[in-house]
Amino acid sequence: MPVFQAPTRDTRFVVNEVLDLERYRHLPGFEAATRDLTDSVIEEAGRFVNEVVAPLNLSGDQEGCTRHADGSVTTPKGFKEAYARYIEAGWGTLAAPEIYGGQGLPHVIGFVMEEYLASANQAFAMYPGLANGAISAISSKGSPEQQAMYLPKMVSGEWLGTMNLTEPHCGTDLGLIRTRAEPQMDGSYAITGTKIFISAGDHDLCENIIHLVLAKTPGAPESSKGISLFIVPKFLVNADRTLGDRNAVSVGAIEHKMGIHGNATCVMNYDGAKGWLIGEENKGLAAMFIMMNAARLGVGIQGLAQAEASYQNAVAYAVERRQGRALTGPAEPEQKADPILVHPDVRRMLMDAKMFIGGMRALCLWGALQVDLTHKAATEEERQQADDLISLLTPVIKGYGTDMGYRTATDMQQIWGGHGYIAENGMDQFVRDARIAMIYEGANGVQAMDLVGRKLALNGGRAIQRLFAVIDAECAEESADDTVKLVAERLGKATGHLKAATLWFMQHAMADRNAIGAGAYAYMTLTGVVSLGLMWLRIAKVSAKALGGDGADEAFYEAKLLCAKHWALRFAPQAGSLRYEVEAGAETVMGLTAEQFAA
Repeated sequence: MPVFQAPTRDTRFVVNEVLDLERYRHLPGFEAATRDLTDSVIEEAGRFVNEVVAPLNLSGDQEGCTRHADGSVTTPKGFKEAYARYIEAGWGTLAAPEIYGGQGLPHVIGFVMEEYLASANQAFAMYPGLANGAISAISSKGSPEQQAMYLPKMVSGEWLGTMNLTEPHCGTDLGLIRTRAEPQMDGSYAITGTKIFISAGDHDLCENIIHLVLAKTPGAPESSKGISLFIVPKFLVNADRTLGDRNAVSVGAIEHKMGIHGNATCVMNYDGAKGWLIGEENKGLAAMFIMMNAARLGVGIQGLAQAEASYQNAVAYAVERRQGRALTGPAEPEQKADPILVHPDVRRMLMDAKMFIGGMRALCLWGALQVDLTHKAATEEERQQADDLISLLTPVIKGYGTDMGYRTATDMQQIWGGHGYIAENGMDQFVRDARIAMIYEGANGVQAMDLVGRKLALNGGRAIQRLFAVIDAECAEESADDTVKLVAERLGKATGHLKAATLWFMQHAMADRNAIGAGAYAYMTLTGVVSLGLMWLRIAKVSAKALGGDGADEAFYEAKLLCAKHWALRFAPQAGSLRYEVEAGAETVMGLTAEQFAA
C-alpha cells in the first residue's frame, strides 16, 4: 500500500523563510496571513489530505468512475464523502474572493492545498481544481448578474465547474471547433455540439456542474477570432439560485485512459442546451486563456505533486529493501545484504528527485506570490513586474515542471525495480497519473511555443529582461558561505547561456521561423533549469544564515545546502548543452520528407 505524508515542514520553510510571506502583510489580502495562521492552515491541510484523501488514491484508481444507463456518473467509493468533508471544512474557499464567500487569503496558501491534494490523490484533486479556472473566468469576464448567480455556490464548493474546449477533430487549434451557439429570443443561446476529454464532465460530488463551453455563433469568423464562451449549467438555475430543470447536456461516454481513473473524463453531448454568453461575442479566446493560465499553473503543481508522492515511496523502499553490498564494503556486516540506499545510482535518482521537489515547490509558491502581487502590490510598477514574471514563467512551470515530475516518477519506480512494475505496489499509478500532466491544458510542446513565440517578444522582451535583472542582482550579492557562492557562480553561468539562447532567437526569428519551433523545447527546459537555480540560490542563502543561529534544525538546513550544491554541480551544466541545442536550428529537424520518415 503506497504511503503519503504531506510535506508540511518543507512548505512552512518556503512560505515563512524563503518567501517571508509576513513581510507583505501591509498589502490587501495579506493582513491575516500571520505566521501562526499560515502554519496552522498548512498543518491542518496536511492532516486532512493524509487522513481523508490519500487513502482513496489506490482504490479510486482500481475502481474508476461509472457511467450508468441513465447517463449519470458516479465516482469511486469514498470520493463523495471525502468531498463533503472538503467543502464542510471550507478548504476550497482559502484564496477565493471574500465577496463571494471566500476567505480571501493569498494564492500562496491556496497553492499549498492544491499541491497536497494532487500528491494525495490527483484524480480527486481535479474536481475542485477545475472549478478554480471556471471561477476565475466568470470573475473576470462574467456580468454582475452572472457572478451573483453562480460564484457564491461555486466558491463554497456546492457547485463545481468544467472547461469544455476540445472536440473530436481539434485540440490545440481551437479555431476549428464546430460547436454552435444559436441566439434565442430570451437572450440565451442553444448550444449544440460534442466535446471530448472533459475532465470532471459529470459526477456525483455536488448538486450542479457549471460547464464553460467554447462555441461559435452564426456568421462568426472561422478562425479563433470567431470563438465565444458560454455558461451552460448541468441544471438550469432559477432567479433565487435554486435548481430548475435538467439542461440538454449529457455524457456520451467516459474515456478509457492510462491514468487518473478516479476522475470522470467524459465525452459531452450538447443537444440545444441552454447557455449564456460570457463577455463579448467572438471574444471567448481571452476568457478561455484566463481559465487556461489558472489551469496550467495547477498542472505544474501536479508535476511537483506526483514527484513528491513517488519520492516518499521510493525513499521508504530504499531504506528497507536489501540487495548487494556497498561499494566501499558492507555497511551492515551482520545482515546478508545492505539496504539499496547505499548504492550511488539509487542515491543519484533520490538526490535528483529531492533537489527537483524542493526547488519546484519554491518556484510554484513564488509563482503564486506573483499572482497575488499582480493585483495587490503597492505600486503599478511592482504589479507590472509581477505580471511579467508570472506570465513568462507559467509555461515553464507547466512544461518543465511536468516533464521533471514524470521523470521523477519513473526514476522512483526504477528504484523499486521489478516490484515497481507490479500494480499492487502503486508505483505504476504515480507514473500513469504523472503522464497526463505533460499533455493536457496544452501539451508541453505548445507550452514551449507559447514561451518562445509569444512571451519572449511581448512588450519588447520586457519579461525576460526582468527575470535576468532579478537573477543578476541576486547572484551579485556577497556571501561568506561556500555553497552559496558556488550556486551563485553556476547560476550566473547558466543564465549566461539563457541570455545567449535568447539573443540567438532574436537574431534568427525572422530568417527561419522553423528554427524557433525546433529550439523552443530546449529553450523552455533551459529556462526551467535556470528558474530552479534561482530558487536554490535563495534557499541556500536562507539555510546558510539559519545554520548560524541558535537552535537551528541543523540536519534540515544542511540537507538544503547539499541539494543546492547538487543543482550547481549536476543540473546547472545542462544549460550549456541546451543552449547549443537551441542554436542548432532546424536543418535536421525539418530535413526529411514525409516519405523518408515512413521509409
